[in-house]
Amino acid sequence: MRHAPAYGLLAAGLGLAACGPIPVEQAERQCYAQFAPKPPISGEAGMGVTNDGFRSNLKVELNVGAYVQGDPSAAYDSCVYRKSGRMPTRPLYSY
Repeated sequence: MRHAPAYGLLAAGLGLAACGPIPVEQAERQCYAQFAPKPPISGEAGMGVTNDGFRSNLKVELNVGAYVQGDPSAAYDSCVYRKSGRMPTRPLYSY
């Protein structure tokens, strides 16, 4: 049990290190995934009968992306700053 205090200090140091800032590039990737515009889900269907008989067509486009209240670019900037302690080197819409 002589090493127990040393292990405790090591665990505390690792725990505090996990709370520290991350590199700005890593923060940009994480925040981009969170605030990037989501592509819509879309599809098309069709039915028909021969010789100009019954025909039908359906086209659906649905955007189920998460919406941010306010400016997504400002939310991205704030997220990067909160995670890294620095402003982003690339704006949200430059990806």
